[in-house]
Amino acid sequence: MTFQHYLLGLFAVANNIPALPLHMNLCRGIDVTGQHRMCAVATGSSLVTMAVSLVVGAAVLEFFGISIAAFRIAGGLLLVSSGLGMLKSKCDEPGALIPLRLSEMIPMAVVPIAIPLTTGAGTMSTIILFAESAGSLTGMLRIAAAIGCVSLVNYVTFFYSPAIVRFLGHTGMDIFTKIFGLITLALGIQFIITGLSAAFPALH
Repeated sequence: MTFQHYLLGLFAVANNIPALPLHMNLCRGIDVTGQHRMCAVATGSSLVTMAVSLVVGAAVLEFFGISIAAFRIAGGLLLVSSGLGMLKSKCDEPGALIPLRLSEMIPMAVVPIAIPLTTGAGTMSTIILFAESAGSLTGMLRIAAAIGCVSLVNYVTFFYSPAIVRFLGHTGMDIFTKIFGLITLALGIQFIITGLSAAFPALH
């Protein structure tokens, strides 16, 4: 697979659009330094989760005796469910100000903003399956580069989320969510087809 394939697949499942309303709500009333810290913690947590999935995900499957074909089918079903949810969802408005100190908000930047709103089970499944199909060090480096690019975009999106939401409006946010949902749905179906073909060669 090409770098562009990995990048598009990860953008579909690891975008932080669902986390933006909560992130904006938390960042109200804090200074720029605090906002930078919130963005860095949320993005860093997401990056670490994706990196761990890339490095040890296949070993975990092997430890539990789960075949790649079975995991492809399960991951595909998960992505289909996630994609359908994104197609049906609406982006909520940021709620009222939550009066929390920065020290109380940092854990929320990890859970739920980074995990699972930005990097959930669907993202981890996608990375593990990408890593399994990479087949070479070059392929793994392409996936790692895609993870880095997605993380950079997520950081910028978090930091400029108020301006982005004002520019797109709720209709624009809904459109973006549905586009990513459609890509996620198609990716999940492709994983299921590949998994079934591997598990049942007669179907190929």
